[in-house]
Amino acid sequence: MSIPSKYDASLVEDKWYDYWMKHNYFHSEVDEREPYTIVIPPPNVTGVLHMGHMLNNTIQDVLIRRARLLGKNACWVPGMDHASIATEAKVVAKLKEQGIDKNNLTREEFLEHAWEWKNKYGGIILEQLKKLGASCDWERTKFTMDPDMSEAVIKVFVDLYNKGLIYRGYRMVNWDPEAKTTLSDEEVEYVEKQGKLYYVNYQVEGSDEILTIATTRPETILGDTAICINPNDERHQNLRGKKAIVPICNRVIPIIEDEYVDVEFGTGCLKVTPAHDENDKVLGDKHNLEVIDIFHEDATLNSFGMHYEGKDRFVVRKEIVKELEEKGHILKVEDYNNRVGISERTKAIIEPRLSDQWFLKMEELAKPALDAVLETGEVKLFPKKFENTYRHWMENIRDWNISRQLWWGQQIPAYYYGDGKEDFVVAESKEEALELAKEVTQNSALKIESLKQDPDALDTWFSSWLWPISVFDGIRNPENEEIKYYYPTNDLVTGPDILFFWVARMIIAGYEYKEERPYENVYLTGLVRDKQRRKMSKQLGNSPDALKLIQDYGADGVRVGLLLSSAAGNDLMFDEALCQQGKGLANKVWSALYLTTLWETSDSIEQPVSSKIAIDWYRSKFQKTLAEMEDHYSKYRLSDALMAIYKLIFDDFCGLFLEIVKPSYQQPIDQKTYDEIIDIFEENLKVLHPFMPFLTEEVWHQLNERNPEKALIIAKYPEQTSYDEELIRSFDFATDVVSGLRTIRKEKNIAFKEAIELSVINNESFTNEFNSVIQKLTNVSQITEVKEKVEGASFRVKSNEYFVPISLDNINVEEEIEKLTKELKRAEGFLMGIQKKLSNERFVNNAPEQVIALERKKESDTLAKIETIQSSLKSLK
Repeated sequence: MSIPSKYDASLVEDKWYDYWMKHNYFHSEVDEREPYTIVIPPPNVTGVLHMGHMLNNTIQDVLIRRARLLGKNACWVPGMDHASIATEAKVVAKLKEQGIDKNNLTREEFLEHAWEWKNKYGGIILEQLKKLGASCDWERTKFTMDPDMSEAVIKVFVDLYNKGLIYRGYRMVNWDPEAKTTLSDEEVEYVEKQGKLYYVNYQVEGSDEILTIATTRPETILGDTAICINPNDERHQNLRGKKAIVPICNRVIPIIEDEYVDVEFGTGCLKVTPAHDENDKVLGDKHNLEVIDIFHEDATLNSFGMHYEGKDRFVVRKEIVKELEEKGHILKVEDYNNRVGISERTKAIIEPRLSDQWFLKMEELAKPALDAVLETGEVKLFPKKFENTYRHWMENIRDWNISRQLWWGQQIPAYYYGDGKEDFVVAESKEEALELAKEVTQNSALKIESLKQDPDALDTWFSSWLWPISVFDGIRNPENEEIKYYYPTNDLVTGPDILFFWVARMIIAGYEYKEERPYENVYLTGLVRDKQRRKMSKQLGNSPDALKLIQDYGADGVRVGLLLSSAAGNDLMFDEALCQQGKGLANKVWSALYLTTLWETSDSIEQPVSSKIAIDWYRSKFQKTLAEMEDHYSKYRLSDALMAIYKLIFDDFCGLFLEIVKPSYQQPIDQKTYDEIIDIFEENLKVLHPFMPFLTEEVWHQLNERNPEKALIIAKYPEQTSYDEELIRSFDFATDVVSGLRTIRKEKNIAFKEAIELSVINNESFTNEFNSVIQKLTNVSQITEVKEKVEGASFRVKSNEYFVPISLDNINVEEEIEKLTKELKRAEGFLMGIQKKLSNERFVNNAPEQVIALERKKESDTLAKIETIQSSLKSLK
């Protein structure tokens, strides 16, 4: 069999992905096997593959491929989220390029453009995931606005409304003036911004008195409807019962009293603008104040803004300050650090705004989800540290604003039959709404044309919180065989940034609609950062092109690089060098394959003792590593599981095992050993496959011809068995001897082809059964046990001393004496430091026992090293 000497990922990856797809290995149907289910966190339909997606989906693919090898019915459901705000913004921008204004379109016309955009550009990311090797069940691909998915969303809205949990309310909401929609509290990020605190004088009506307020938002003065003082503030007793005049607009407003006012902040006089501040709205309701909204939906000023009408709020801020200064109303201006809310999507500064919106009552709904994580442990978070974050959010949960002033998304199924705010019915269809409206109005002549559906769309999260249920049609058909088989799912892999947005809400929906958890384990990945710990972003230019990385290092190399960077729940410091390390592992495995194909086999050769020992040792080492890996998997420490298999294959299999068992130059290998090598190689491939699927499948088929039923992707995972710990320890001892001999060869410039002799003072009573292994790896002609030291180069392994006679003709005596003298000086200095520490009574009396024991061991090892160096020097003089 002839194979290339170098591994080329580009020739392998498409070939095997096509093969897997052709033979339908990724697809799952209900059967008698134990199911293992993952639902993908649906990426935005607008998304393209970035490093976060790469990490998240690599982890999911490792888990799903391992489950497949374990014989489970592995089902990984892919899909996309319709991302209402992001997608609508993209479509509006595209229309703008074509000279089309959204405002000139009907809803239906706009949605035609939106679907056209989705069908043309949406879903790129799912195709890119295939390049990474993601083994999703592509036949099950779902989109949150598929007809059946939308039907489920509407059904849930109607159900929750009928349960009295959804209501319409006039509330202060987070308004995104760029997207022109409300946002839930969780969609608002808070950032520190350097701003100004303006001290503004107001005239007290009918007097020469002045009161001063402090504000960071002077543009909202035009919406003031009161000044509030604390009744306990001695400074302002003279203002009680009086009125003030708002600068510029000259509106006369009352001076009210309330203990809400912080006497320590600013001047103790608070301007009250109920339309533009949540706390002011509370005060306004309490004191029956007028509400004056001065902004349009895009945060330009309306007619209440007087001569500033039509100008942006931040432009007005500068201009109104100038006008106030000119009119003598500005007392002073101070620098001020302000915590400002910004839109998670558009980054626009949020404007508090009063609006009629739809809300979902959350307090009672949240209780089972809180208990599931923090009391019963039915849902486990990895790492556990995120439980505190979860508790904080869930115990302080607020009603969820579920309406958005957008067209792209599920339209709220509320139908108005009159002009009043409360003249509506909620139903799954317009036909059902008509029947309900006839009942409510007692008007049997009511026509369907008279009904007007609420124009708002539902929050995108209101569809994705149903994801683990709706992908198996569990809302519309709650007793279907798929929902009963695949639900609850097993693992969820996602980022901690959407722990509340999505993870908690899915748990809430799971208990409300299936009366059980949606998944058992939640693996929370960290953020991908660069080597300087900066978050990766387009703006910083520090986010590598994901597909270019795959092109440069192969998908397997990138997968390994990502996982080697990543510890569960901690931020990932991504370094491209780790992808090179992954590529290096692929090359190492390929070299091992190439080496085995060069060997000829013979049935007439006896199996060497060294080969038998190596096989027994490696099988034990494999089982020990397998046990370690299973422990890491159970704790979602996937990077540790990978590192365990990495070391096993790179160091133990390639670095030691193959070196021991390989035949002499141009000699055949015995058939028994060769068969064992191939079997061991295949076991290695099985445990490596979840991490490096392309490479392993290629090598698997190169080792033996296989039909589709014998492909690696559906092979049987190795079973755990007992292993010989003593054999592993003894072998480790032997490899320490090998390392010592290799060091002597290197230091003395002795070529490997020159056989050397080895003498040993065997204080450890170390068995000589490993002598054949030591001899094979180091070209030692014979190993002799001695009672006295032998002249020549020496080293120690534990208390054993090893000697290699060195001919002085082969070495530069002066150079060797100089080198050993320096080494002796270093060792004596190190010993002095240890002994000084051990002679310090305070240290010995206070240090833990294990620390003292460690220091004493260092002392004895260093004394032995000094003795060995002195002996070597003596033999040279």
